[in-house]
Amino acid sequence: MGMEELDEQDWDDAIEMLCQSKADELVLVGYEHVTSKDVWNCVSHKYEKEGIPPLHKLVNDILSLKATSFMNYLTMSALRGSTFE
Repeated sequence: MGMEELDEQDWDDAIEMLCQSKADELVLVGYEHVTSKDVWNCVSHKYEKEGIPPLHKLVNDILSLKATSFMNYLTMSALRGSTFE
């Protein structure tokens, strides 16, 4: 199956898998209770104004997310009174 044959659900599943992988990595380095949704909220937060980027950039943003960037996002969200869900 080529990439052009994947439907939206397949893309969503792939992105979910990447976010879960990053969440598992963050848990391994000591950040408890991180979910794939938390990772997605952090990564997608910067897309609010410009929209979702091309797939290669999205994948890079998820896989290159650093624990410090994730914690900065959580801190800023808490200070703004945002929910994480």
